[in-house]
Amino acid sequence: MRDPLNDLSDDAPLSDWLDRARQAQREARLEEGLRLADIIWRRAEAEGYVIEQAEAGKLRSFFLLRQGDLAGMLVAGQGALQLLRPLGPSVSLCELLRWMSLAACELGDYDQGLDCAHECLRQAVELGDPRLRAVALNGLGACFERMGDPWQAERLMGEAASLVRDSATPFERVVTLTNQCTVALGAYHLQRDADTPEAAARTLERALELARQARPFSLELGDRYGIALTASNFGEVLLRMERLDEAEPLLQEALDHSTSAGFRLLAWRVRCTLAECLLARGESGEAWQRLQALIAELPLEGIPPHLHLRLHQVAYRAAKALDLLAPALAHLEAARAVERRRGVLQLMAQSHYFVSRLEAEIQVDGGACADRDPATFRDPLTGLGNRRCLETRLPPLLRAAEQEDRPLTVALIDADGLEQINERHGRDIGDRVLQELAQLLRENTRTSDLTLRWSGEEFLIVFPDTIADRGFEVCERIRASVSVHPWQRLSAGLDVTLSMGLASAPPYATDLLVARATQAVQRAKHLGRNRVALA
Repeated sequence: MRDPLNDLSDDAPLSDWLDRARQAQREARLEEGLRLADIIWRRAEAEGYVIEQAEAGKLRSFFLLRQGDLAGMLVAGQGALQLLRPLGPSVSLCELLRWMSLAACELGDYDQGLDCAHECLRQAVELGDPRLRAVALNGLGACFERMGDPWQAERLMGEAASLVRDSATPFERVVTLTNQCTVALGAYHLQRDADTPEAAARTLERALELARQARPFSLELGDRYGIALTASNFGEVLLRMERLDEAEPLLQEALDHSTSAGFRLLAWRVRCTLAECLLARGESGEAWQRLQALIAELPLEGIPPHLHLRLHQVAYRAAKALDLLAPALAHLEAARAVERRRGVLQLMAQSHYFVSRLEAEIQVDGGACADRDPATFRDPLTGLGNRRCLETRLPPLLRAAEQEDRPLTVALIDADGLEQINERHGRDIGDRVLQELAQLLRENTRTSDLTLRWSGEEFLIVFPDTIADRGFEVCERIRASVSVHPWQRLSAGLDVTLSMGLASAPPYATDLLVARATQAVQRAKHLGRNRVALA
């Protein structure tokens, strides 16, 4: 078989080598592309061509990512970053940072993943391209999904979709819809495990619609990885819905593309899903054999924790169905060990992110609060800001909105019937309700939003640069999240709803805005509670 590299002479211009590598990238010829990128990297380094070397480093990272060598990809990516950063903001830098954030989070290195995702978003904002910003927001959302927070991920991806609603190309649509489908699948598993079947079923229906929408865009785009990924997601959703005859052809298509192109990580995932299909058909013996072959094939390191967890969970079910008690126990223990390690890493990452967010809030507006004790501005029960925080933070935001003619919206949120909850379930449960409400508010708001506990059962959110209609959408999402939250875990028969009122500037005065939002809350309660009303 002819080696295509023989068509290029050693003294051919680097541009010719790069063109060939980019062609290999478009056609998913991973082995050839990686060899070309390695040659270009070494030659550009020796000859002092920084831009060409940076491009080669980015291509090396791409090919390693598609092959599933995530650890190798991160090493190559760091080398390319050192060359790309001094060149200033660019599309190439944004792409590389997004790939690195995904690779790091896949491996459970959430700190590196979030750092890369945030840098990618900053670069996209500086470049002023809404499409780049939308893709960057999707990358940040994917980090949160891997951190075990699909609701924060969904919020970010919804924001990304709104940025390019009327101008998205097939690429942005595939990225957005595929990521949203992945997030919905993650939320489905959490809701199913939390014993909330109705919420899980609704989430699965949403995942199905997202997968169905993504499919034609991936085919139009023609990218083999995108086609394989969307087929895999579509097939997995259908499997969860027990529609096996529809799921298996899509999964087999995804496997064929992945195997022939060398998308090893995706191929391993699809093989695991196909084994689940066999289990669902009662073919436990065949499923067990395929799973053992897959596990034996995997390298000892560099496998994402979620894939390890899933493999052990499915293998446990297959062994149990076959009465293989010792192997079943071994896989169950291995699954629990992976789950514990992953859970600890996720909690540490979420905690680190939350602390960083609080520090960022305190430092805004020129560090107005930086020389004071942060506890002065925090509600001790929920960890949100308090009225003193509002008195410090809101006036500068209102001045900026007035001077620069920018929108600003305030939402007042009342926990319906909290006194009755305290009387029926106890004040400790009432406090837990407030704490979980505070967390749901954090998950559904941006870092730039100001979220506070306003009174005993009331919260207040300030949305800078947000018109009333957009604030209404966010509040509706918050209200819906609270409605489906598994409150029964705290106490049997417990149910929590919110009445919410919105007011937008002008007026540019705290008391007037809050008064108008209070009137809107009263109207929401008068209309039956559990709703959002505009002033």
